[in-house]
Amino acid sequence: MTDFWSALLSTLTGAFSQANALTAWEALAVVLAAAYLVLAMKGSIWCWFAAFTSTAIYTALFWKVSLLMESVLNIYYMAMAIYGFQQWSKDRQGNHSGVISWSLVRHLQMILITALISISIGFVMTNYTQASYPYLDAATTCYAVMTTYLVAKKVLENWLYWVVIDLFSIYLYLQKGLMLTSLLFIVYVGMAIGGYFLWRSSMRNENLTVIS
Repeated sequence: MTDFWSALLSTLTGAFSQANALTAWEALAVVLAAAYLVLAMKGSIWCWFAAFTSTAIYTALFWKVSLLMESVLNIYYMAMAIYGFQQWSKDRQGNHSGVISWSLVRHLQMILITALISISIGFVMTNYTQASYPYLDAATTCYAVMTTYLVAKKVLENWLYWVVIDLFSIYLYLQKGLMLTSLLFIVYVGMAIGGYFLWRSSMRNENLTVIS
């Protein structure tokens, strides 16, 4: 009997320690992810350093809780952090006009193509993997891939995409017990709305400067 309770205590202690470690890493990722968004809203190139580190942590965390596409997405985010840094470096050298806006037709084309891809990936994940919430996981991943590219290109409407993506992501993370990340994405929704208006103001100022 003594051996049983000792084994049980050891198992519970190990599980508790592992849970604390995951929470600590999640907390660090949350802080860095929030820093990325604040810096991105301000147009600071340092946002990509915060993004790279945060997404590296999330790659491991999402794999741990079986959100496979979210894990793959964060590997892509790491690559896009490098790409975004390169693109924004060109902006600082005067090789780009700054914030731009795409036409409605172009956005509709992107939305349709991304929807078809996400449905296809969701089908494969449903039938050939053990992924949780495969269609929702695939959809948030595919649209985030597309939207991250828009951020790197400084397309104004990226912030509107993030509002929708973040709302669905909140539900997904709550279901997997990632409470800190869920809270982060609630904040993200408000910050994405603020980011849209900040970038729109910046674009208008840039246009006025060019005209004058």
